[in-house]
Amino acid sequence: MALGNLAQRALVAVVAVPVVLAILYLDRPEPTFALIFAAAVIAMNEFFAMTVDDAGNRRAGVVLGAIACAALYWLHPLALRGQLADSHLAQVAAAIGPTLAPVLAVVPAMLYFLFRYGDMTKAAARTTGTITGIVYAGFLTMFLALTRREFGGDAVVLILLVAWIGDTGAYFAGRFLGKTKLYEAVSPKKTWAGAIGGLAGSAVAVGVMKLVRMEELSWIDVIAIAIPGAILGQLGDLAESLLKRSVGVKDSGALLPGHGGMLDRIDAVLFIAPYVYAYLWFTLS
Repeated sequence: MALGNLAQRALVAVVAVPVVLAILYLDRPEPTFALIFAAAVIAMNEFFAMTVDDAGNRRAGVVLGAIACAALYWLHPLALRGQLADSHLAQVAAAIGPTLAPVLAVVPAMLYFLFRYGDMTKAAARTTGTITGIVYAGFLTMFLALTRREFGGDAVVLILLVAWIGDTGAYFAGRFLGKTKLYEAVSPKKTWAGAIGGLAGSAVAVGVMKLVRMEELSWIDVIAIAIPGAILGQLGDLAESLLKRSVGVKDSGALLPGHGGMLDRIDAVLFIAPYVYAYLWFTLS
């Protein structure tokens, strides 16, 4: 007998969550980098499958994106200082490192299509689709790895809880408490009750993390992380829904039973992670 969607989602979570947590709480951040890097590559591949029409160009985009994502992580000042000690070279590398990753996201992609544009009428769409995929599906995913290196596993769990407990709260609130549509043209199943339930779920999740694992957070921090984070997460979900609806697909992929593709699972996380990363730098550093 085939499992229902909700049962499939629960089964995937039971298997995947312990593995992810075990990696996040290892002593060194490199295993988390490897996990998140793999997720970024998969997400970019799914994005290119929706937006870039040629298989060869999609493969090139994934390779260019993987290089740019690795640069974003390893050319970060903290990584460079750790590898090069306090030398003058470390200072120079730390100064230019953060600028190289976005350059690598743009220039190689444009040069690739300059010399391999194929159908001239599609060159702009292919180029912009590739650059957008690297930044959106690649760089935003890598913020999870940056967060783990600089703030520890708890901070990554915090981001995931804002997204996934918020999504769970939205699902049940939308199903049982209200039917007024939130943005029917983009996501017909989402409701205002679900949006409010999502905010509540995220707030409860961050509150529990404060009590159980992150006592350094104040209750103001809880609200400042949970509410904007939940709103950003719901907007990230809607943004990916818009992309999928524009190209006529239901899911970005079929990697995770009951969840769709990698992008379907992390679409909210992509918008939440940079915000929480920046917030923690301002408040805890």
